[in-house]
Amino acid sequence: MSLLNTTLSVLLLLLFTNCDKRSTPEENQVITPSERIIKFSGYDWIVRKTKSAKEGPGPNLFSDSQENVWVDNQGKLHLKITQKGGQWYCSGITLRNTLSYGKYTFFINSDVSKLDDNVVAGLFTYLTNTEEIDIEFSKWSVNNNMNAQFAVQPSDKNGNKVRFDIPRDLGPTTHSFNWQKDKISFHSEYYKQGRTNVLHKWEYTGEDIPMDKEERLKINLWLFRGQMPKTLQEQEIVIDSVKFEG
Repeated sequence: MSLLNTTLSVLLLLLFTNCDKRSTPEENQVITPSERIIKFSGYDWIVRKTKSAKEGPGPNLFSDSQENVWVDNQGKLHLKITQKGGQWYCSGITLRNTLSYGKYTFFINSDVSKLDDNVVAGLFTYLTNTEEIDIEFSKWSVNNNMNAQFAVQPSDKNGNKVRFDIPRDLGPTTHSFNWQKDKISFHSEYYKQGRTNVLHKWEYTGEDIPMDKEERLKINLWLFRGQMPKTLQEQEIVIDSVKFEG
């Protein structure tokens, strides 16, 4: 009977130990309890969340809720600006790891020309405010503005930005930048009636090409100067996938 009791005690100890398995120290260093991680296009992304105070860009509040950021059952990424309790909440994600020099391609499913005048959608690599490569869709609150731009920060410097227009009802569009040591090649296009059509392209060879350091790829949807949408409607962008070719 004593041997039986000892055996049962050992089995119970093993059972409770396995049920209470905790993360290793390495896992705790990579993911903190406050971070929400999503899987999209084969990569891990950290979903942005602000606390009570607004932050840039904007400034705005950013939410990591399922209503603001999610990946659907077809693998498409949805970023949304929502309104809750009189507050507007923007959305953004950051790639968990750095990728370095190479070609970054974004396959956009939604019609970016239909975004509200006060909304900005950004596809970009970021390290600092002067080490940043941008593809952005926005009218910057001016109704008759062009709605897209390629930029290398600081974008207010002469020669560091070009603007162009994406017509309405084109359907899905594709946008890319190929970041190399001596140049950055930007390209936007759409596919219709069996052919690829170029929207705009630009090659930047100026002195503000970022060096390869610890930059991160980011995608966000936010409100210019923190202004609510002119239409007072919630906003959304849908991205089929992101591709990197190093």
